[in-house]
Amino acid sequence: MDIFEYRKDFPILDQEVNGNPLVYFDTSATSQTPVQVIQAMSEYYEGYNSNVHRGVHTLGTKATEAYEATRMKTRQFINAKRFGEIVFTRGTTAAINLVARSFGDMMVESGDEIIVTEMEHHANLVPWQELAKRTGAKLVFIPLEDDGTIKIDSVKNVVTDKTKIVAITHVSNVLGTINDIKEIARIAHENDAYIVVDGAQAVPHLAVDVQDLNVDFYAFSAHKMLGPTGIGVLYGKMEHLKKMEPVEYGGDMIDFVEKETSTWTEVPVKFEAGTPMIAEAIGLSAAIDYITEVGLENISAYEDKLTKYAMEKMRNIEGIEIYGPETRAGLVTFNLDGVHPHDLSTVLDSDGIAVRAGHHCAQPLMRLLGVSSTARASFYFYNSTEEIDRFIEGLKRAKEFFNYEL
Repeated sequence: MDIFEYRKDFPILDQEVNGNPLVYFDTSATSQTPVQVIQAMSEYYEGYNSNVHRGVHTLGTKATEAYEATRMKTRQFINAKRFGEIVFTRGTTAAINLVARSFGDMMVESGDEIIVTEMEHHANLVPWQELAKRTGAKLVFIPLEDDGTIKIDSVKNVVTDKTKIVAITHVSNVLGTINDIKEIARIAHENDAYIVVDGAQAVPHLAVDVQDLNVDFYAFSAHKMLGPTGIGVLYGKMEHLKKMEPVEYGGDMIDFVEKETSTWTEVPVKFEAGTPMIAEAIGLSAAIDYITEVGLENISAYEDKLTKYAMEKMRNIEGIEIYGPETRAGLVTFNLDGVHPHDLSTVLDSDGIAVRAGHHCAQPLMRLLGVSSTARASFYFYNSTEEIDRFIEGLKRAKEFFNYEL
């Protein structure tokens, strides 16, 4: 793929940081946004800015059509069965919290077990911790292998007839581990349990078919996939969504309101209280179009090439420890012996290279790895091997800066 043609669509990449051309290796936190997405949102604000639903004037109708067209496009993008199985939320975190608070409170009882892993982002751990506290359920962890992967036999050993929910990430934001969601879903369902998947790191990089995976819920965010911040998606099987109660009230989610009682409208709008993220949904639509044009197969293959190239180069630097499996998504999490990740990130930033440093909202995993924090370089199709070469030179300079011998 000709990445230099695509890079032209990302004006933010054409700048200098601290006197050096920007190298953006922090896509796992937030991807950059192409002009097509920015323009689509600007066109909404400049041409038909209006609230959606209920209004019958021209601008309101156009806004409503664009908003709901995004729902249909998202359904097609992840191959959901029904239009109404797509709920717009503020992001992955809000989507998972909705499931935990509504579906979880409805289904989980004292003595039940909720299955998670130590590789989870806090957004897919803390809501389940709180559900366990509310209900008297027990959190049970699938053990990780030394390379940060999960064995299916381990899943089979942990998921039992006491299991009610399995909550797991599709792709780890720290290790890059790609979990076998289809097989884990099969095991969960064999035990009459439900599976909730954090897909924030998967949807921008892998082709996701929720029907083929047979998941009960799947959550992801627009800002990880070229879109704007502030909007995410919850996919849920219609049979579950119909049973669930909303957790926010007011606005379009209302059907009838009496003085002392109210009723709710249909799925999915009953979960979208208040004025929704209209411009953001329009931006998400444009992002889906862009990713579809590039092709997820092309994106995945190119990221794999970049990641292998980076890991090969990094392993030639003495004192670097890389965490996670050999086969992974497009990121490398690592530490340089004796150098705090924040210090390393600061030195790299002086060269115009942006990486993430910290615990990556995965503190239990950090403790399992025996560290307090790590550095992470994450890639997308707008990055290049030439940028990785600059990154490698930056690591070497950082090592020199902290008085290490090469």
